[in-house]
Amino acid sequence: MDELRLNKVFAGFLFAALLLMAGVKIADVMVPHQELAENAYVIEVAETTDIAAAAPVDTGPESILALLASADLGAGEKLSKKCSACHVFDAGGQNKVGPALWNVVNRPLGASEGYAYSDALAGFGGAWDYAALNAFLAKPKGYISGTKMNFAGLKKPQDRANLIAWMRAKADSPVALPSADDIAAEGAN
Repeated sequence: MDELRLNKVFAGFLFAALLLMAGVKIADVMVPHQELAENAYVIEVAETTDIAAAAPVDTGPESILALLASADLGAGEKLSKKCSACHVFDAGGQNKVGPALWNVVNRPLGASEGYAYSDALAGFGGAWDYAALNAFLAKPKGYISGTKMNFAGLKKPQDRANLIAWMRAKADSPVALPSADDIAAEGAN
């Protein structure tokens, strides 16, 4: 083996680095960097003072009351598979990472026996009616800020309706579906 082989390899890398530095300097001399005094393309933006008035108002998720009557329980059961890692839907089922969801429709918020709810959800008040379930399943942390539930939510109204209809069926005596008057009253709001 050649005793100077390591020196030759090192000299090759050194020569390549020197060539690169010389190339950069030559390129800088040939095409010098210049700061522009003003932007080359001016974009006109209208000045407005009514920003707050023009801001979109968050109206919450779309209503699902009309969709509940025609909801697909099979699709709801399929969607519930995502939830079954943390929740149980069977009668007498034990709480998991999340509370048991048997008889959840119209149950008071934070009322699952033996489950330690977050302070935000426990102090929220109200019941898990159709509107509350719809808003919570659309975006849990948006509906109850500070909840322990780590779920992004269901974006499609039909998916939420299918899941809520399936959860409604998971009860000793399922809650009545919304009446035509309830649907009309919600549509008027």
